[in-house]
Amino acid sequence: MDAESIQRALEDTFDQAIVYHAFTDYMRDYEVIVHAVTHPLTGIRPAYLRYLFKYCAETHVISAVTAEAWRKSLDDRLIDYESGRDLDGYVWGVKRQNVYPGVHVKADSTAARRWRDAIGIPFHEVRFDTNGHDLTLVFHDLEVSEVGPGYAPFVVPEPRENSM
Repeated sequence: MDAESIQRALEDTFDQAIVYHAFTDYMRDYEVIVHAVTHPLTGIRPAYLRYLFKYCAETHVISAVTAEAWRKSLDDRLIDYESGRDLDGYVWGVKRQNVYPGVHVKADSTAARRWRDAIGIPFHEVRFDTNGHDLTLVFHDLEVSEVGPGYAPFVVPEPRENSM
């Protein structure tokens, strides 16, 4: 997928909510789950979309919450929406990050060029700006799919005999 196609695929994330992001359980690819909603009058039903960044060679995640807000947000009651919604601080328990002002593909990425030269396939750099974290990914390709109820990116397996 080229940079223009990636940017077009990511346009639907604008002002939507990231509800989960992490490396897949096999740790090569990085997934971002977005809860996409529109005004009810459009007739478009809400969906959970999985953006799978394939061959993700770099990730950078940094808090977008200011130091001042962090200082006010250390109370563990803020990790639960019900107990934290009336407190003064960042309510971590909303369990979503709004993609605003948006997401963009970096046109001339030094990191993408470095990985392209080292591996021999094209790489791209994309940055999500949200109200919770700023997320930068360097990857080769992007796949977008819908995930349904019960989707679990990681499940604790049953212990195997003779495992440590």
